Amino acid sequence: MSTGVRGQWSSKLGFILAAAGSAIGLGNIWRFPYVTGENGGAAFVFVYLACVLVIGVPYMYAELALGRAVQKNPVGAIDRLRPNSSWILVGVLGVVTGLFILSYYAVIAGWTFGYIFKMVIPNWLTFGEFVSRPVLVIFLYTVFMLLTIFVVHGGIRGGIERWTTILMPVMFFLLLGLIVYVNFLPGSGKGLAFYLAPDFSKITGKVILSALGQAFFSLSLGMGLMVTYASYISKEDNLVSSGLFVALADTAIAIMAGLIIFPALFAMGQDPAAGPGLVFNVLPAVFEHMPGGTVVGVVFFVLLSIAALTSTISLLEVPTAYLVDNRGTARKVAVWIVGILVFLLGLPSALSQGAVSWLSQPIVGDMEFLSLMDFLFGNISLAVGALFLSIFVGWVWGATNASEELATGNPKFKKWAPLWSFLIRFICPASIFIILLNLFKFF
Repeated sequence: MSTGVRGQWSSKLGFILAAAGSAIGLGNIWRFPYVTGENGGAAFVFVYLACVLVIGVPYMYAELALGRAVQKNPVGAIDRLRPNSSWILVGVLGVVTGLFILSYYAVIAGWTFGYIFKMVIPNWLTFGEFVSRPVLVIFLYTVFMLLTIFVVHGGIRGGIERWTTILMPVMFFLLLGLIVYVNFLPGSGKGLAFYLAPDFSKITGKVILSALGQAFFSLSLGMGLMVTYASYISKEDNLVSSGLFVALADTAIAIMAGLIIFPALFAMGQDPAAGPGLVFNVLPAVFEHMPGGTVVGVVFFVLLSIAALTSTISLLEVPTAYLVDNRGTARKVAVWIVGILVFLLGLPSALSQGAVSWLSQPIVGDMEFLSLMDFLFGNISLAVGALFLSIFVGWVWGATNASEELATGNPKFKKWAPLWSFLIRFICPASIFIILLNLFKFF
């Protein structure tokens, strides 16, 4: 199909906001602060920023170059460049990974949406009670999936671009307002010191591995999402600067989330190393004891819901684009096919937090169904996909071809091409392989 039939971003800004929205999600506002807290604060942030620059951005350029060069989703792009080869399985893995990540991610997104209302009724339910109510969690999950389908149903310009250009600025100003508010609380300065004044003696192998994983996963890499979004970019646009702006926006939102959470925690005398329960267990209690805390809590969970929605939109777009490109399905039909399939796939995750006992029991190690899905698809599958995609771009399609695509719209990139080629051929695959080994507790 031609690019005109598939749709295109109306502007460079439209693409940047949409791609940044896809990268900015619960990983930035939920995961980044608690991983930072567990790994010593500012020293971790320093290593994280270095990893984004050296591994995250070069790998993102590989996905962007592949998508725009062929103007297809991951399956279509690889099939066009290496027809009838087993490399197409890398593209298939990306589409399948996106499907399964969306199935449980939308469940968690539903919790964040529900917490907007829960903040208004303090002490109503504990987090454990909240997520174990089947009717409540399935209702919230359904609402979030319908919101996601509604946006993607509208197409590239009328749906994804239109809504992300509204949601992204709203999210930014909500973040800014919360930062100003919490940093005027007594005792918030200690939180800022923990977060921004690095103690380099705290940098250990564990901190480096955690930073590497966070930098990689927070940019939404490894499932061909950026391949799909780049396939809607005009050949005249500057891919290099666009990719850099996406990475900057993603990183800035994560840093801003920390500027809210750590001052708030220290002001209320809470432990910054609270782990995954930080957002749903610790912060609501913090907000309750804060002046104007109900309003702050509502705004925070509105913010979190927007971040989740901009990610679920992009997760739905990848398999939708596959049906449109490779199966010739009409977009409006494809969106509903994928949306209903994802909804059914996600029901066990929605019921695995206490609602159905056998789904809530540990299945592998200490992981119940939702945690196992996250480990298999949000970690292993993403890293495997990214490893093979970096090899495909760097060695099979070729770093030279990819560099030429990146230099289209930015001739100055040619002088940086040898460095980028080295990073995508050697440093990125090696780093992603280390992430994979770490996931299996090799170190």
